[in-house]
Amino acid sequence: MLSISEKVSAEEIQSLARDLQLLRNQIQTVSSQASEYSITIEALVNQDPSRPVFRSLGNLLLEVDDRESLETELKEAKDSLDEHLRRLIEREENLREHYEKKASQFEIG
Repeated sequence: MLSISEKVSAEEIQSLARDLQLLRNQIQTVSSQASEYSITIEALVNQDPSRPVFRSLGNLLLEVDDRESLETELKEAKDSLDEHLRRLIEREENLREHYEKKASQFEIG
């Protein structure tokens, strides 16, 4: 028999489920952004060096003089997104475990 402090409410489980869904949405968004960076980096690397490369800045397209600097900047941004994605996935796994534990307790209790 569970003690009062261990009893789980349906509202608590619903709240955890909402949090899980929000995290999954964030994971999907960040994953898509990281994928876009990968495609951009690949396109930059494969672009003919004799052809100009442009960068969007607000409503302007500016020609890039230093491709190496741009590539480094893009790779750093992608690495940052990958790290953020790793933390989100870790948080999602922990939350899912917590949700499953609470759901199990609710079924028992």
